[in-house]
Amino acid sequence: MAKVGITETILRDAHQSLIATRMTTEEMLPALEMLDDVGYHSLECWGGATFDSCLRFLGEDPWERLRTLRKHMPKTKLQMLFRGQNMLGYRHYADDVVEYFVQKSVANGIDIIRIFDALNDIRNLETSIKAAKKEKGAHVQVAVSYTTGPVYDTAYYVNYVKKLEEAGADSICLKDMAGLLVPYTTYELVSELKKAVSIPIQLHSHFTAGIADMVLMKGIEAGADVVDTALSPLGMGTSHPATEAMVAALAGTEYDTGLDLVKLTEVAKYFHTLREKYMGSGLLNPKMLEVDTKALIYQVPGGMLSNLVSQLKQAGREDQLEEVLLEVPRVRADAGYPPLVTPSSQIVGTQAVFNIIGGERYKMVTKEFKGLVRGEYGASPVAIDPEFTKKIIGDETPITCRPADMLEPELDKLRDEMKEWYEQEEDVLTYAQFGQVAVKFFEKRRNEKYGIDGKHLNEEEKVHPV
Repeated sequence: MAKVGITETILRDAHQSLIATRMTTEEMLPALEMLDDVGYHSLECWGGATFDSCLRFLGEDPWERLRTLRKHMPKTKLQMLFRGQNMLGYRHYADDVVEYFVQKSVANGIDIIRIFDALNDIRNLETSIKAAKKEKGAHVQVAVSYTTGPVYDTAYYVNYVKKLEEAGADSICLKDMAGLLVPYTTYELVSELKKAVSIPIQLHSHFTAGIADMVLMKGIEAGADVVDTALSPLGMGTSHPATEAMVAALAGTEYDTGLDLVKLTEVAKYFHTLREKYMGSGLLNPKMLEVDTKALIYQVPGGMLSNLVSQLKQAGREDQLEEVLLEVPRVRADAGYPPLVTPSSQIVGTQAVFNIIGGERYKMVTKEFKGLVRGEYGASPVAIDPEFTKKIIGDETPITCRPADMLEPELDKLRDEMKEWYEQEEDVLTYAQFGQVAVKFFEKRRNEKYGIDGKHLNEEEKVHPV
């Protein structure tokens, strides 16, 4: 058994899970050279919600962040999370946009692209896999969205990973985004996946239910090649098992990671100062650090749970949370048992809220839920009852082809729409995914560099918005 690789998530999924992706590039900078010196298998630092958060909340150019990370961490492979045909946005995009985004991600510094689809519909992954395979030096990791339900037995996952290897995956990630894996199931599953494919298997699980460190350990014993962890200041809770603890647990065994605990402790010291800052500002809610075994009962990811609470609070119906949590699995069953991950988790959760506060199931149906049932996001893992489909979408025709086949090339059109704001090629991709949010960012960026009329100003005259 070769040493186990560690993917560090503190620059992406860890702070996405605990503080809604609000860590700034400026806050990352003092730690980058230390992180680069650790010797990680990879550093997950981009993609997921980072792009949206940079634009919407932090006033940062996500592409500039990536270039900065690359500059300060030249020795370590940089990794991103990518939602296949959804890219980092919330709809399906035409193939020409997906291909261009993959190309630009690699050109700006990404080494490993972890690609997944919320429905495990391989058709939604094909374009991005092919695009990444064209980029010299890029590693294509395809993730399996792990969940439970009638169809999700070991045979389902074995069959799926075989298809992913055939499609061109360089490695597989078993992505347990809701923290539903338990240790002995993990051992059985990873053992069978290792027999099924010849490429490396990586394991990703959230600590929400308090057992993800045991899940990683059993996965490693079953042959997992790499695991995802987060440095302890932003580890555990709804994040990932602590990096230092995992490295210490494996030290001196056949699975030794080879990482230096002293170096990890030093870099963790810096992130402890950030943790204290986040706790003091209220950005890090102590509840996010608690063990919550309800995740195993309701199978609701941590981020989805907080969203449900927020929706009920806005409606003045917080007392009905338990009813909504019981309704979520029923809505999920009606919709063909999709894994609960972006965007399906938001779609199913919001519909469950509507079903409860409306007093009648499906009296009010969201546009997104109609789209899910119609097939706009791809094929559901279990066929949806035709009568239910008709109830939700009426006389509309269900989509049975790959949804992106219905989209015309859109890159030139998008480029034309945003030409007023163009400063770099990557701006087209930013606009493609985030529309008006991107425009507001472009406007702010221009005002910082130029006057309102667009002419260059002296340094003293520059506009510096709050």
